[in-house]
Amino acid sequence: MKPLEIPDRFNAATIFIDRHLNEGRADKPAILCGDTTVTYRGLSENVNRFGNVLLGLGVRMEERVAIVMPDCHECVFAFFGAIKTGAVAIPLNTNLKPEDYEYLLNDSRSQVLVIDAALLDKLNPVRKQLRYLKHIIVARGDAGADLSFDKIMKEAPTVLEPADMSKDDSAFWLYSSGTTGFPKGTIHLQHDMMVEAEYYAKQTIGLLESDLSFSVAKLFHAYGLGNGLYFPLWVGGTTILLPDRPLPKTIYETIDRYRPTVFYSVPTSFAATLHLAEQENRTSLQRVRMCVSAGEPLPKPLFESWKERFKVDILDGIGSTEILHIFISNRPGRIKPGSTGEVVTGYEAKILDDNDNEVGVDEAGTLYMKGDSIAGSYWNKHEKTKTTFCGEWINTHDKYRKDADGFFWYEGRADDMIKVSGLYVSPAEVESILMSHPSVLESGVVGVFDNEGLMKPCAYVVLKNKFDASDELADELKKFVKSKTLPHKYPRTIHFVDELPKTATGKIQRFKLREMAAQTAAAAK
Repeated sequence: MKPLEIPDRFNAATIFIDRHLNEGRADKPAILCGDTTVTYRGLSENVNRFGNVLLGLGVRMEERVAIVMPDCHECVFAFFGAIKTGAVAIPLNTNLKPEDYEYLLNDSRSQVLVIDAALLDKLNPVRKQLRYLKHIIVARGDAGADLSFDKIMKEAPTVLEPADMSKDDSAFWLYSSGTTGFPKGTIHLQHDMMVEAEYYAKQTIGLLESDLSFSVAKLFHAYGLGNGLYFPLWVGGTTILLPDRPLPKTIYETIDRYRPTVFYSVPTSFAATLHLAEQENRTSLQRVRMCVSAGEPLPKPLFESWKERFKVDILDGIGSTEILHIFISNRPGRIKPGSTGEVVTGYEAKILDDNDNEVGVDEAGTLYMKGDSIAGSYWNKHEKTKTTFCGEWINTHDKYRKDADGFFWYEGRADDMIKVSGLYVSPAEVESILMSHPSVLESGVVGVFDNEGLMKPCAYVVLKNKFDASDELADELKKFVKSKTLPHKYPRTIHFVDELPKTATGKIQRFKLREMAAQTAAAAK
């Protein structure tokens, strides 16, 4: 594979936006969103318009521009428009509470906020507490006393010189999804998107200029930002943006309408989408040639059921906010169902034990990664930075083992591993077994202390529609797990729930399950 050449000085907006005009793609669709088609020429002009808006507001290099928008073309204009001026774009989760926005906007010291009109109700309760915010730009609706996105864009020039940037200047921040606590601002640099787009999207999974991409994961998340934006822009392809919540019915409507060729999702959504297909006897994904999964481990039973029904592989991988996107992945034609795959081109991996020694084949330890898309640091979190960013390496805080063929197998987050009778239990393994039972849609497994103060596995289970919760089914599931793995791994307690607590990107928040288990235990005393 050809190594990526990264210039010492460049602006990411020129690489991902402007170069397409010189390469003959001016009239090619870059974005499809609802009834709107944005060509590469239109994309460039509107990125320039938004950059000029920021300059007109007095936004300076390195000052932050927060974006609270659904996936839509206006969100893209704001993201790359900020980067082109040398400001720092910060896409934020659209599903948060007012107090969360208060924290994030104050923590980032954002000068400007671009927000969807439908989300203003989440901002209004905390407006007076936003210490650094100077301007609020409202898109896709009535702006009231705030700045109107549409109005100021119409008045802005379509020509803009990119700010002169180093490859190591900040381009955008992403806040971690908060599986273990409050989000941390992760500082990504001008060159980081190039590295992931070339080594993962192009060289690992083979994304093409002819591909039409559709991502369930949203642009405010590292996984969705690559899938739905800078991957297709890197190869000169086209992306489909869905502003709405990606429910299974909506996903199929989008696939049928736009006929994408690459479909990115997360295990939770793959499971729900498959469940609807089973109910409606659907067997087609139209033109989809490749599916990609990340966010949580893809259970082997889900991979097999999906492929049996749709005749399309799901390429599972692992990424992180800190590394920006996927760094270990299965590849087209080279898949081990249930595994995370092999190291992506351009990255290195090592698995260390508790004494920082590399482990042997099929021995579990903590995964460390090395690669040029790793963030510079966390914003304003010195101690957290020191425990995660270790020189050229980053501690993923994930437990992994590597088999003799070089495939990696996920064991769990370091703080999610369960020690039962002196032996470690991987929540992912138990969850995968539970999913292979015909009644289980998904599950979350955590460790809880029993009446004798001993740690035991506990499972929270979401059932498929046609199954009802009962003590008999709970006993059946316990026996089912016990029959397929070592006896100490089966869940001693099973709770049936309507849904699992998750981040916006589909990751199970096991710390919340542990809190639920502790409350249940306290109530039983």
